[in-house]
Amino acid sequence: MSGQLKDIADELAEVLWRERTVYRDRAGGVVIRGEHVGRWISLAPAGGRGEVLVRAGRLLDGGTTAPARSEAIVPLAAGTGELAATCRRLLAETAADATVRVPDPSSAGRPGRSGRPRRSGRSGKPRPRGGHTGFTSWVVLACVAGMVALYLHSAGVFGR
Repeated sequence: MSGQLKDIADELAEVLWRERTVYRDRAGGVVIRGEHVGRWISLAPAGGRGEVLVRAGRLLDGGTTAPARSEAIVPLAAGTGELAATCRRLLAETAADATVRVPDPSSAGRPGRSGRPRRSGRSGKPRPRGGHTGFTSWVVLACVAGMVALYLHSAGVFGR
């Protein structure tokens, strides 16, 4: 299967990118790196026969790979065209995901501020620092105490 994956990856790499590097990874899959676009595609055998797990991710500074952002399972019988379309979709999701997470340069000068408003609890009211035992916790404690008392009573500790 790994020889077949290598052949498929070579065909796929020619369709996807002009500049690419194709190599086998430690797990037996094949990786296609597009240094000029800062992305990678991985092909690995999937659980079913004749299926391949396609994963896409970004290349970080220094050439290391970030964890996969998206993945899909594609049947090998689908052909290179459908496999390339799936790869392009995953690469687009990866690119869109990367642009969403880019911090706003205008907020770089304001320390201590995140983009999200603060929430102090479900109701919006600040909770007291010392009291963190809620109603549910008290109910659970009461049930446990009741079970212990029932056990001690049935064991005859309280006398008959």
